[in-house]
Amino acid sequence: MPIIRPILVVLVLLLALPVIVVMASWAQWNTQSASILQSMLATVLPEYALNSILLCAMVSVGVISMGSVSALAVTLFDFPGRRYLEWALLLPLAMPAYVVAYAYSDFLQYSGPAQSFLRSWWGIQGALWPDMHSLGGAAFVLSVCLYPYVYLLARTALSERAIHLMEAARLLGAGLMGQMLRVALPLSRPAITAGVALALMETLSDYGVTSYLGVQTFATGVLKAWLVMYDREAAAQLATGLLLLVMLMLWLEQHAQSKMRFGSPRGHTGGLYQKPKPLRATAAALAWTLCALPVLLGFVLPLLIMLRALYLSGEGHVPWQRFALWAWNSLSLGVVSAALAVCLAMVLAAMQRATPSGLNRWLVRLTSLGYAVPGVVIVVGLLLPIGWIQTLWPQAHVGAWLTTTIMGLIWAYLVRFVAVALQAIQSGYARIPTTLDDSARMLGVTGLRLVFQIHWPLLRRPLAAATLLVLVDVMKELPATLMLRPFNTDTLAVMAYQLARDERLGEAALPSLALVLVGLLPVVLLSRTLRADKP
Repeated sequence: MPIIRPILVVLVLLLALPVIVVMASWAQWNTQSASILQSMLATVLPEYALNSILLCAMVSVGVISMGSVSALAVTLFDFPGRRYLEWALLLPLAMPAYVVAYAYSDFLQYSGPAQSFLRSWWGIQGALWPDMHSLGGAAFVLSVCLYPYVYLLARTALSERAIHLMEAARLLGAGLMGQMLRVALPLSRPAITAGVALALMETLSDYGVTSYLGVQTFATGVLKAWLVMYDREAAAQLATGLLLLVMLMLWLEQHAQSKMRFGSPRGHTGGLYQKPKPLRATAAALAWTLCALPVLLGFVLPLLIMLRALYLSGEGHVPWQRFALWAWNSLSLGVVSAALAVCLAMVLAAMQRATPSGLNRWLVRLTSLGYAVPGVVIVVGLLLPIGWIQTLWPQAHVGAWLTTTIMGLIWAYLVRFVAVALQAIQSGYARIPTTLDDSARMLGVTGLRLVFQIHWPLLRRPLAAATLLVLVDVMKELPATLMLRPFNTDTLAVMAYQLARDERLGEAALPSLALVLVGLLPVVLLSRTLRADKP
């Protein structure tokens, strides 16, 4: 371990470099950057800020209403179909948000199937719903895709103590609404706050939905400053504002998570109060509708729309040969990135377990920050120092190495997704008692031998889960791939975005459906884990 630590410090600093560069960009203040920022402040920057704030507010309302209501329903009550809805409510996690935007935009537009049917069969002229290419449309898409964050955390919190505490409240004379408002919701409030913070981090870092639907946000401003105005420092300084907002969301999530202190009541209740309250007739139908509607809007309808687009495109218009190349590029990038991320996360987790304080703790914190950083900010943070080096040392050809090969893309993926692998491996380490390490050391097994002979066999399932999660996240990543990919290295996510932007939804349906299919793998894994943890 002492030999590995200096190398590991360098690697972690490389992973933290985008954040450091973006925050240090203000040191490069010059007249051109000041002029561009002043011009944007007088014209478009207030719109970017207002749209970002309004989008976050609307998404908050959407994910809270869908996530908390469905979590309350499936945890506290029993009704027909509840067991299926428990895992079905996780399905929108498998659907990339930009795919949902493509589907609804095509289906609900003036010339789309929905309005054409209404005009032909019912004589209804004009739209019955708002335009999808608007702030409300973007908020709707992000809400139906991100509510599982709130649902998952709220359901976990409620399943610990809510049922038997609500029973105690009933015995003290509280009605059903009183039990929910005064017992269940206060218990789940920290979990709901944490879920909303996670959803808002995804909202602020989103590029595919807002770009496709024409909503101008901070992420749009960063790309315009970089690609349209050709000012790297101005783009980095704008990215600082976006990064600060994301860090605020991260702090809110960690603060809410620290308040969740629910012990398991299994040993004290004997399962007496663990049975959800049965619902009958109207109440059961209402609960089923409230839980089925988010699944319908966030997964079933977009999936059917994309399948319809693929069917109508016809065999001759489906780019099967190009699809195979896109799939190979996505899969190879995902496998390489997942393998590197899991190896680095394994070393970090093992070092933190061996020495849980001091430098190792700070290394883990620096690495974990990457997942909260939007892909647009990562791209700016990587390309900015490359431009500086290329200017000072043209013979090095650093820019060519990182922008014409997959090295820059792999670097961006590691910055973004090492934290995903680290979280999965740390959860596996939490199940291994430290007394096992003490016993191994007494027998002379230390250092790397301890990791490979003792920890590795016990961490096979968490390592497999970490690899799967990083693989899927890499295949779905859009902004970093869109800007850093080398020539002839198009992926499923990039081509789905470009084909949909060109109004070729039939061709975009195939890569989009492939991403959905891949995204189902971690959802199945998560649902199985939740079922295994149930009392």
